[in-house]
Amino acid sequence: MVELLDVLAARTDRMRTSEIRDLLKMISKDVISFAGGLPDPKTFPTSEDLKDIFEFINSVRDKAFQYGVTEGLPELKEELSKYLSRIAIKADPEEIIITSGSQQGVDMLGRIFINQRDIVVVEIPTYLAAIQAFNMYKPNYLGIPMDEDGMIIEQLEYELHHLLIKDKKPKFLYTIPTCQNPTGISMSLERRKRLLELASEYDFFIVEDDPYGHIVFDANELKRLKAMDKEGRVIYVSTFSKVFSPGLRIGFVVADMEVTKYLVLSKQALDLCSPNLTQFITYYALKNGLIDRNIPKIRKIYKSKRDAMLNAMEEYMPNGVKWTKPVGGMFIFTWLPEYINTKMLLYKVLNEYKVAYVPGRSFHVDGSGWNTMRLSYSYPPEDMIIEGIRRLSEAVTWAIKKFQKYNIKQID
Repeated sequence: MVELLDVLAARTDRMRTSEIRDLLKMISKDVISFAGGLPDPKTFPTSEDLKDIFEFINSVRDKAFQYGVTEGLPELKEELSKYLSRIAIKADPEEIIITSGSQQGVDMLGRIFINQRDIVVVEIPTYLAAIQAFNMYKPNYLGIPMDEDGMIIEQLEYELHHLLIKDKKPKFLYTIPTCQNPTGISMSLERRKRLLELASEYDFFIVEDDPYGHIVFDANELKRLKAMDKEGRVIYVSTFSKVFSPGLRIGFVVADMEVTKYLVLSKQALDLCSPNLTQFITYYALKNGLIDRNIPKIRKIYKSKRDAMLNAMEEYMPNGVKWTKPVGGMFIFTWLPEYINTKMLLYKVLNEYKVAYVPGRSFHVDGSGWNTMRLSYSYPPEDMIIEGIRRLSEAVTWAIKKFQKYNIKQID
C-alpha cells in the first residue's frame, strides 16, 4: 500500500485547517455563536423576490443551466461595471473577472504572484482565509500592526525602507481597509492616500479586499482604494455574499487587463467557469435594483446588532478587557489581559457557558494574539447577543480571577 506522506506534494505541509470551520462543526444548537461571520437570513431575498428571480431564470433556462465563459457572464459584467461606477470605481467589463466567491479571487492572486519566499505584506491581525490561501505558495509575511485608524503607515514605511536597503520589495500588500476582518477597524482617508503613495514609491501592488464596504453605518461610505488609484496598482476583490446571498458563491476581481489575463488562465485550471445559474441570478438582482434596495435594510439590521453587542460589553465585561468599535461590517475584536489564552479558554466557554467565539491567534502572522478573540454579531438575534455577551463576560471574569495571580500567559 502506498504511504500517503511519501507521495504528497511538499507544499501540503503549509495547508492548515480553518479554526473557524472546525469550530462551526463543534457548535451545538444550545450554543450562542459569535464564531462564524454568517449573514442574517433576514437579509436574504424575500419570497416575492424569489418568485421574480425564478420566473426570470425560466426565461433564460437554456443559458442559465449551461457552461459559461471563464471570465464571467458578459451581462453580469456589464451590470457590475455600472454598479461599481456608483462607488467611483471605473472598471470596463473586460477588467472584471467573476469568481466563485471572493475567496477564489484571493487564492488566484496568490497563484499568479507568489513565489516561495516572496514578501507579502499583511495587517496584524488579518483575514484567516487569506493566510490559508497564501500559505500554499510559501511567502515570507511582513506583518504591520494596526491601531484605531487601520494599518500603521509609519511602520509600513519604515519596513519598506529597510527592505529597499536590502534590495528587496514586497510582491503585494493585502489589506481589508473598510470594516476589516477580524477587527472591524477601518483605515483613515489620510492613511489610504499615503498607502497609495508608498505603493508607487516602492513599486508594489495593493490587493484591496472589500466584502464590507457597503455595510457602513455612517451616512458616508469610506472611499475605496481602487477609486483613488491612478496607476493601476490596486487589485480590487469583492463579493455578493454579504449584500445578497453567500449561497450563490459569486465574487469578482477588478484589475488591469494584464493582470486579468493571468487570472483567467488560473481560473480555467481551477473550475473552468463559475456557475452560470448563480451568475444569472446575480445579474437579475443587479439589473432590477434588488441589491441596491436591500443594502439599507442590511445596514439597519447590523447597526442595531452592533449596538446591542457594544452596549452589552460595556455593561458586562470586566476591567482589563478592550474591544474595537467598528463603523460597520460584522465583527468586534477583543483583547483580554495578556495572561489569558483564548484558545484554551474556548473549550470551557463552549461546554460550560454555551457561547462560541473565534480565538484570535490564527489571524496573526507573527505568532501573537493569544489573548484575543473575534466576535461576530451578524447572525444571532439581539436578545441572544445580549445573553451571549453576559455569559461570555462571566467566563472572562472567571479566567481573570483564576490566572491573574500568575500574571503569565497560559501555554497552549
